[in-house]
Amino acid sequence: MAREPRTQRSPDGRMTLGDHLVELRKRLMIAAIAIVIALVAGWFLSDWVWDMLRRPIEQLGEQGRDAIIAYGDITGAFDTKVQIALFIAILIASPVWLYQIWAFLAPGLTKREKLYGVGFLAAAVPLFLGGAFAGWMVMPNIVRLLASFQPDEDAFYLQARLYLDFAIKLLLAVGIGFVLPALLVMLNFIGVVRGQSILKSWRLAILLIILFAGITTPAADLWSMFLLAAPMVVLYFAAAGIALLHDRRVDKRRAVEFAEYDLDPVSTKDDE
Repeated sequence: MAREPRTQRSPDGRMTLGDHLVELRKRLMIAAIAIVIALVAGWFLSDWVWDMLRRPIEQLGEQGRDAIIAYGDITGAFDTKVQIALFIAILIASPVWLYQIWAFLAPGLTKREKLYGVGFLAAAVPLFLGGAFAGWMVMPNIVRLLASFQPDEDAFYLQARLYLDFAIKLLLAVGIGFVLPALLVMLNFIGVVRGQSILKSWRLAILLIILFAGITTPAADLWSMFLLAAPMVVLYFAAAGIALLHDRRVDKRRAVEFAEYDLDPVSTKDDE
């Protein structure tokens, strides 16, 4: 059997553009295979996930409202099930496709950058899951509030596809919002932003967090807005604290190194 040719490298260890494209195709194929395999598990879990997502609508029905989820066409139920299964598959296969992205980018990174990247991924995954859980916790309040604007004598019929899009976008938005503090820490560790700058911007950060929580949740639902904004504010100040500690350690190490050459780290930092 003929062996697959190995990726050719130049004498200095660099890959050509064609080699990069071959490597990218390989990583994409592995990620796609993992998602397809996870799609099987997602198919079996889709009914349970759909029952959990539509629970707020069922609670409206238990309160005496005429609230149901309707399918607008004959393929609506199947399309909804496939969409849920694909969403679950992407979550289940996330360790594989995240690793493939990392494996494709890692050869161009330094050792320190690789460590920071691993730390960011290790923190981002639980933060995203925690944010998605927070979004799930406030979703019943959001549905209940929005349904209250409808007269009691009117039926509350929701298109399944539109409701699923609303639920997924809410969970994704809140999950990504929870990951942003980890991104600030990574930017600090690679020297893009200092902890003092993060801390000085706390007023703007709180304003943006409140705006984000207000956009994600209805403006009249102050409790849901607080449930989303409060942990994000805590995570922001935690990120600022970690960045300040890291800057202090870096400054001490830099001061020792500059002292060996009789240099002033303050003036050097200003020159930068």
